[in-house]
Order: sequence, then structure tokens, then C-alpha cells
Amino acid sequence: MPRYSFTSKSYRSAAIVLRTHKLGEADRIVILLTPSNGQVRAVAKGVRRTSSKLGATLEPFMLVEAQLSRGRTLDIVTQAQLKSPYGHALSQDYARFTAASAMADVAERLSADEPDTAAQYRLLHGALAALARGDVDPVLLLDSYLLRSLATAGWAPSFSACVRCGAPGPHQAVNIPLGGAVCHACRPAGSMSPAPEAMALLDALLRGDWATAEASEGPARREAANVVAGYVQWHLERVVKSLKLVERS
Repeated sequence: MPRYSFTSKSYRSAAIVLRTHKLGEADRIVILLTPSNGQVRAVAKGVRRTSSKLGATLEPFMLVEAQLSRGRTLDIVTQAQLKSPYGHALSQDYARFTAASAMADVAERLSADEPDTAAQYRLLHGALAALARGDVDPVLLLDSYLLRSLATAGWAPSFSACVRCGAPGPHQAVNIPLGGAVCHACRPAGSMSPAPEAMALLDALLRGDWATAEASEGPARREAANVVAGYVQWHLERVVKSLKLVERS
């Protein structure tokens, strides 16, 4: 049976369940994003038993109020109250579920070892709530979240002004390593050349201009998505595998 090393110090926090892993025969490791305690990795003991009251609460995308005990390696979840069951609605729709999965993967990566996760927590909370309501196309919402989460982490792109000289756009090229749009004079080799409609969509997604975003069409959305995926991969230094599961029209 697994042994857990923990202290008696406990704390309470709102949290979004990002991911879970099986541990032993009945336990589960949960990865939580909190507004004031950073990213928390904790053990939920016995939650895989049918008699557990926590099993359905500590599922991905759920917003919970958790009571935890500090541990030397992993914290221990002692109580958890469900606040918003986003996971229930998202699990019923493939498009929304895969978008939420990609959001959680990126949030986990961006919040790892970060002491201040309040802004990332608020951003993910808002995105999951919007996904669960079905207010916005899930793919557009995902791409907007990805751009804004990277901006929150300090890698804010620009799709309106040249990232090298600041010349106002619209521009006809994007350079991912430089961080966005580049004018003709500043454009280095290897830059992408999205259509004007895709450039306008990227700017709208970054700003949260949903009227412009939802008026976009399939080709522009696909081009914008390629830019977003490339930007995410560049800064996270790895491929987000869950992005490959997202269905794009």
C-alpha cells in the first residue's frame, strides 16, 4: 500500500481539476490549478472506490473548493466540495471536451512551478464556463484562450503592429519566433503569410472580439489555428498532443 508523507498543516482553496492519474488500487493523483496556491499535485485517497463521495467531484474540468493537508512530496485532499460541474457538460460533447482538454494541458504547463497563478486561474475558469454554456464556437474559444494564456504568461503576441519596428498594420506576414506580425521591411526568412482574413481573426481572438471572430469563415479559421498551434509549440517547447484531437471545420 502506498505511503504518504505529510504534515498537519492544512489549507483551503478554490481549484480547477486539470488532470488525474490512477495511483495504487483505489487512490488518484489530482493536479489542481488554484488562484493563490499555484499548481497543486495532491493525492485523493480512496476516490476510486464506489463508496467514495469524492470520486465524481475530483474529475477533470470541475471547479471545487478543496481542503488539503501539506505534504513533503504530494499534498493530501481531505475534503472537496463541487462548486461548478463544468466537466459534466463538457464530457457530453466531443468538440467541447477536446477543447477543454487542450486548455487544461496548456494551463498545466504554464502554471508549473509558478508562484502566482491567479491570472491563469481566472482565464481558465472563464474559458471553461463559456465552453460549458456553449456561448461560443469551442474551437474559436480554444484558440482565443491559447493566445491569451500565453500573453498572460509573458509571451504576448501582436497581430496588428509589427513586432520589430512597431509599424501599424495590417501586415501580410507572421513570424512565430519574433512574436507575431512583421512588416515587409522587417520580415525575416521563414515567416508565414496568412490571408488578411486570418490576420484579422488572430487579432480578434487575442482581443476577445467575438463579433469579428464568429463572422470568420473556415479557411481563415484553419490558417489562424495553424499560427496559434505553432506559437504554442514554440513557447512550450513541445507539441500539445490534445490539440491534434480537436476537430476543425
